[in-house]
Amino acid sequence: MRILLLVNNWLGWQVTEWLRLDGAEVAALVLHPEHRRKFGDEIERAAALPADRIVGADRLHERETLDRIAALGADIALSVLFGYILKAPFLELFPSGVINLHPAYLPFNRGAHPDVWSIVEGTPAGVTIHRVDVGVDTGEVLAQREVPVRTSDTGETLYRRLEREGLDLFTQTWPRIAAGAVEGQPQRDGGTYHRTRDVDAIDEIDLDREYTARHLLNVLRARTFPPYPGAYFRDGDRRVYVRLQLIPENDGEASA
Repeated sequence: MRILLLVNNWLGWQVTEWLRLDGAEVAALVLHPEHRRKFGDEIERAAALPADRIVGADRLHERETLDRIAALGADIALSVLFGYILKAPFLELFPSGVINLHPAYLPFNRGAHPDVWSIVEGTPAGVTIHRVDVGVDTGEVLAQREVPVRTSDTGETLYRRLEREGLDLFTQTWPRIAAGAVEGQPQRDGGTYHRTRDVDAIDEIDLDREYTARHLLNVLRARTFPPYPGAYFRDGDRRVYVRLQLIPENDGEASA
């Protein structure tokens, strides 16, 4: 099973490292452009591939790049925290399809910032491995696991647990997926979807508006994820950013 890897961030690095140690055959690596790349150096070291087998994510729409990928003969593509929407004809290049590891409990929180919306909207959080189709996070589910949202969670603490649970789900499930031993199940009806820019609608706190305490706290904690600026209010012409520290009684440690 030859794999084309499309990965980013800590979870993408850990999946790449696990596949290498497991003896997987990685045909090529697709990486974000440098300004959007996270843990890029670690991913490259883990993949241990020559430069001619590293592909730029922003070039996947080009015919030359598609031909180059097709010539590699990869059987399957694996996407982990990959920030580009994958479309035909790319999806048609792999006999065993394209698989994605998404840090959400699909069909809830398709798209961007699933950790934020599970806190703000009270939707289930979790991790899902699914097939990629022409929609955004709409393909058949191969495996998933729900992750409880704690009242003391911030966007950061929930996201870190989703990363760890995602890696654990992947390592337990991938050998059976690679062997063709997992059947996909259609996603349930309903669910939610958010674009990257949707957080703009909740980030500005209007000091003259009435909020319930629950909603305001949920927004503030969901957007607490240093070093990202998060929620804010205006003081004249400048923004004042707000981060929360939540310390459960008898816990002894801050959760953010």
